[in-house]
This record gives sequence, structure tokens and C-alpha cells, in this order.
Amino acid sequence: MTTVGAQVYWVRPCTRVWLLLVALSCVTYLVAASAIDALWAALLVLGLAMLKGQLVGDYYMGLRWVSGVWRWVIALWLIVPGALITTAFVLAARGGG
Repeated sequence: MTTVGAQVYWVRPCTRVWLLLVALSCVTYLVAASAIDALWAALLVLGLAMLKGQLVGDYYMGLRWVSGVWRWVIALWLIVPGALITTAFVLAARGGG
């Protein structure tokens, strides 16, 4: 049990985020092992990876409490490559490109 200010936490916030990251990693494995369409599986796994990256940036890099450009650096670092990868997957699935 951890006491922060007037609040009592049975599980520390960083531990809860770690457990969420482990759960999202398990979901990623289940998606990859499932028999859903390859494009949707790839996009779902990419979305989960972006979510996990944002959680790491927010909680483990301490950017949740930072305002301004530093918070946007991680978000853009995830969004721009994620959008480019998504575009590449969609174009490849359509047979174009």
C-alpha cells in the first residue's frame, strides 16, 4: 500500500500501467495468432503498439505532466510513422503501390 498525499493506492500507478502494457502485449499476441484478415490484424497490432508507445511516453518518460512541445514530440513520433505504415498496408492490400 502506497500513500500519496491524501490518497491511498493499493497498487502504484506505474504498476497499473505496467500491467496494462502486459495485457496489451497479450492481446497483440492473440490478434497475431487469430485467423482474422491480415490487413485488419496488422492495423490492430499497429494501433496497439502506438497506444503502448503513448503509455510509455506518458508514464515512464514522465511526459504526462509536461505541457508544450515535449508532449507533442512523442505523439508526433508515433502518429507520423503510424500513418505512413497504415497507408503502406492499405495500398498493398488494394494491390496498388
